[in-house]
Amino acid sequence: MALTRTGSPQISVAAATDTAPRPQGSFQIVPLRALPIVGTVLVLLVIAIASNSEWALDFFHVAGGSLWTAIDLFLGFIIGPIMGSMSIPARVEFSKRLMPKMVVLMPTLVVCTLAAGWQLARHLGNLSPAFAHHGWIVASFIVVAVMTVVALGLLEPANLAVLFELRKPEPNGQLVARLMRRFIYAAGVTGAMQVATLVIMTRLAT
Repeated sequence: MALTRTGSPQISVAAATDTAPRPQGSFQIVPLRALPIVGTVLVLLVIAIASNSEWALDFFHVAGGSLWTAIDLFLGFIIGPIMGSMSIPARVEFSKRLMPKMVVLMPTLVVCTLAAGWQLARHLGNLSPAFAHHGWIVASFIVVAVMTVVALGLLEPANLAVLFELRKPEPNGQLVARLMRRFIYAAGVTGAMQVATLVIMTRLAT
């Protein structure tokens, strides 16, 4: 800030630009800063599959599945009830900060969990019908297939629909609330199914 000859304050253009609020719909649907991290994780996953490293495959499968389960349960049973008690404008502001992160996070976890799990099962010979717990393996495939359809067929479309609606100059708060409920409920369903997967996995380990 500087004083003019008349003694009145003069605010610089740069300072005014820094303090000016962004337009309502101005945010990134896909957070670009997260893409290098996602790319690095996927490259490491490819290396683990190509090298057929049991430890690396086990790490990606367990870490990815654990995070997938925890996030789904957290969204469905913690974030969902909290958002249900928030006003529509508050839901809109919260969604602007949460949903872009979910665009890159959830598909990455799904890919890591499924790709590493399949390769690990091949490496250990668990896909053979002669495997003692082959029935449990088939049950896990069914549960995971349903979770994948829900995650990529319901969660991601609802997520993107929310983000595109929020990018509009005047987003429809009621529509955003409905889409967020669909997203949260779908996350809760997949979280509950993840618990079934944990039961199957622990059964296979014993």
